[in-house]
Amino acid sequence: MAIDQETEMSDAEIDDFLGQHETGVLSLARTDDPYAIPISYGYDGDNREFYMRLVSTPESEKRQFLESSPGARLVVYDEVGSTYRSVIATGSLENISPAELTPGQIAQYGDAKRPLFEIWAQGKKDLDIELYRLEPESLSGRRTDVDRKE
Repeated sequence: MAIDQETEMSDAEIDDFLGQHETGVLSLARTDDPYAIPISYGYDGDNREFYMRLVSTPESEKRQFLESSPGARLVVYDEVGSTYRSVIATGSLENISPAELTPGQIAQYGDAKRPLFEIWAQGKKDLDIELYRLEPESLSGRRTDVDRKE
């Protein structure tokens, strides 16, 4: 399998790609410790921002990372036939108080379809559900076509 062509995605292609997807992998880093989790997101293509609900328990590793104001990287990718596409957003997560939400932000959180609370072993009352926004400092995309005939 050889790479036939690899190209950078334009801003319009990135926005279209992110609008068609709803899940990715969010990686958080503090000092030398990494932490990565699958998440669902809502994407505002006009402002190029991501919105997500993150669920944790008070003693969880996720909560410890979120409370440390970590650097964040969100990777969204897919594979269709012999084409791979990926977008990487890098920046910091901002915790948003529900009282501060605008109607537009509420709509974006509505697009973040997961997590499905029923999958948690703990009851809802034991979970911390917080809203976050990622306004990327960098946003890049790549399309790779591979030749599978070799």
